[in-house]
Amino acid sequence: QVQLVESGGGSVQAGGSLKLSCAASGFTFSTYCMGWFRPAPGKEREGVATIDNNRRTRYADAVKGRFTISRDNDKNTLYLQMDALKPEDSARYFCAAKSDVYCNLYDLFTYWGQGTQVSVSS
Repeated sequence: QVQLVESGGGSVQAGGSLKLSCAASGFTFSTYCMGWFRPAPGKEREGVATIDNNRRTRYADAVKGRFTISRDNDKNTLYLQMDALKPEDSARYFCAAKSDVYCNLYDLFTYWGQGTQVSVSS
């Protein structure tokens, strides 16, 4: 069955960095749109970044220039490099996947991981 397992969360001070990983299994990872999400006020979750099967990326305005999404298709792993972290980045981050040529922040994703917690102190 499909599994998405996030790791790499933790506690850092503002200005610090973290790298999240999402190990995927049970589907053809290289062909899927992948994304990172986090809860947001008034929403269940907001899209942070997405990457499609051609490695085209999209980012939420709040993280542009600070976060980098990438994928290693040989390792079936999705990454989120988070730099210059701010307290408002504190959240549980979820990895998600969908089989679609469209890969936007507001799309409906099919598969979800359990999340990894990020806490940024000022």
